[in-house]
Amino acid sequence: MRWIRDEQFIRGDTPMTKFEVRISSIAALEIEEGDTLIDIGAGTGSISVEAALQGAIVYAVEERHEAAELIKQNSLKFDAFIHVKEGSAPDVLLDMPKFNKCFIGGSKGRLVQIFNWADASINRGGIIAANFITLKNLNIFTALLNDKDYIDVEIKLLQVSNVDNMGLLKACNPVFVVRGRKH
Repeated sequence: MRWIRDEQFIRGDTPMTKFEVRISSIAALEIEEGDTLIDIGAGTGSISVEAALQGAIVYAVEERHEAAELIKQNSLKFDAFIHVKEGSAPDVLLDMPKFNKCFIGGSKGRLVQIFNWADASINRGGIIAANFITLKNLNIFTALLNDKDYIDVEIKLLQVSNVDNMGLLKACNPVFVVRGRKH
């Protein structure tokens, strides 16, 4: 198995899930060959690409045109087939196929609506995972998982620092990786 380093992705000004968080998120989703993943707020498509390379059927949802184009470019670069759906979630999600994995990378203030759509649409036993940098969204998402009786709920805090060429630590934003399995 080969994991893609951050600098290999075509990025532009679009936010990207960093390597350590991306790998932890893929692990939280338990991506396997044959899974169907809906990646909401897909950004550069880094989660989508990694999941597709693991054998998942991937639908990347992104509302910003330039980001949707980056997903297509990264999909081609890494030979990872991804269905790109441009538009705002949850409105653009109405015709999605059945799925067993859902990742929420961005919600643009619509976390509750996106979660409610995902909960109503995901197969029993499916996993919904999300990344958060704010405690507010972490608490909202965790409450939604608990209110809907999700099982195997996990919350991980990743605090990553890199060493620059002078030997100084350069901190990245701490990120919460949260997941739950539909009962």
